Amino acid sequence: MKSFKLILVVAALTLTAVSCGQKKETPKAEAPKMLVVYYSQTSHTKAVAEEIAKRLSADIEEIIAVQPYDGDFQATVERGKQERAEGILPDIQPLTKDITQYDVIFIGFPVWFGTYAPPVATFLDQVDLSGKKIVPFCTFGSGGLESSVKDLVVAEPNAEILPGYGVRAARMEAMPNEVDQFLKANGFLEGDFVKLEEFPEQHPVNEEEAAVFNAAVDGYPMIHAEAKTVATRAIPDGTEYLFTAVDLSRECRPDMPPAGEMKVYVTVTNGAAPVFTKVIR
Repeated sequence: MKSFKLILVVAALTLTAVSCGQKKETPKAEAPKMLVVYYSQTSHTKAVAEEIAKRLSADIEEIIAVQPYDGDFQATVERGKQERAEGILPDIQPLTKDITQYDVIFIGFPVWFGTYAPPVATFLDQVDLSGKKIVPFCTFGSGGLESSVKDLVVAEPNAEILPGYGVRAARMEAMPNEVDQFLKANGFLEGDFVKLEEFPEQHPVNEEEAAVFNAAVDGYPMIHAEAKTVATRAIPDGTEYLFTAVDLSRECRPDMPPAGEMKVYVTVTNGAAPVFTKVIR
């Protein structure tokens, strides 16, 4: 009888030792599924979309207008104006990807008249992005990311609109590195990125700073303005300026935007000529 009790005690101790030695595995969080969807008119937005998709190994989908905007620049402008004025949503081809299967959706577009191009408006009207995380990205002549984001918030009130990326069509050579930094800074990629300091308080421009502003906007037909105040901060290999400028007389330029105040971002790197990166009106 004693030997039988001893066997039971040994068995119990063995089971205890085995159970203590086993480690419970914590289930790994499943990586969010990402889709890059974009409309591109001149291939600039397409280049940004492909760069993002490549770096994230994300799926990619192009928004294609049934009736392409294949006229000249002026014809495209006139059609875009009409669609915007009349609330026309141009037909787009059916998507091949199932939007419901994705958690994060990067939406890319060229900026037309201060917001996303009409085919993107059609896309937003046709899909339900409730509960999704949306990352906007865009290409533009002078700016429009901020105003486009405001329209996205209105169009998709039940989605989470995350910080976006925008680049001037004239600065596409800087795009790959900027996309890399953007994705790392916002947690989509691991790796080092440059965290810039906030701009300090602005001060009245001096003669040298005014020359930087004038050189940056020289030759760009949609900016006819005078810099009033400025703040600067260090960036890799150079300096970034944030100018507050005021439009000059519009009497002889009826094609210009309404006169007012604007913010103009300008960079000077590696001794190169000043270049503006975006305008916020």
